[in-house]
Amino acid sequence: MTWIIDHYLELIGTVSGLIYLYLEIKQKIWLWPLGLITSSVYTIVFLQAKFYADMSLQFYYIGISIYGWYWWLHGGESEGNKELPVSRINAKLAIILSGITLLLFYLIALVLRDYTDSPVPYGDAFTTALSITATWMLARKIIEHWWIWVVVNSVSLGLYIYKGLYPTSVLFFFYATMSVVGYYQWKKTLKVIDEQRNYKTA
Repeated sequence: MTWIIDHYLELIGTVSGLIYLYLEIKQKIWLWPLGLITSSVYTIVFLQAKFYADMSLQFYYIGISIYGWYWWLHGGESEGNKELPVSRINAKLAIILSGITLLLFYLIALVLRDYTDSPVPYGDAFTTALSITATWMLARKIIEHWWIWVVVNSVSLGLYIYKGLYPTSVLFFFYATMSVVGYYQWKKTLKVIDEQRNYKTA
């Protein structure tokens, strides 16, 4: 009972995070307001665990939740739809995002190593940089973001076990597993979109 009281915020974040993942897989727009709640909770959890990059990342998630909420509602207007459709990444964007991610990793690792007492500066920086990129891709419904989450969630799982954040570790185990499921669910939607486009151009 004492453990539950001590970790109640983490438990709330874990439950809301699992619901968020379900909504993400199903492409339900309510994932974004729920993301605002989850990020607010984890700001406190990560501060207490001294995961400073992950804590700072929650502020980014709050902003990207508002951005993603807007794009999922209105981002498809250029294709004649109001709702944003699932899409694939192109080579130019992949190169740009790779460069930005590497730069973010370098800067975050430098700050964590030299200016904080983070026990895992490089691991924390690695997952943070990739998470920033993946969440932006989610906001634009780019299907390849799922594979980035597979990497992020697997590495994060190890880090959280190391720090004794066991409810969060459970969450990230499901995240890693369900990221693969999410990819194939979105792939089905993308196949339908491709068929519709081919029909229109035939």
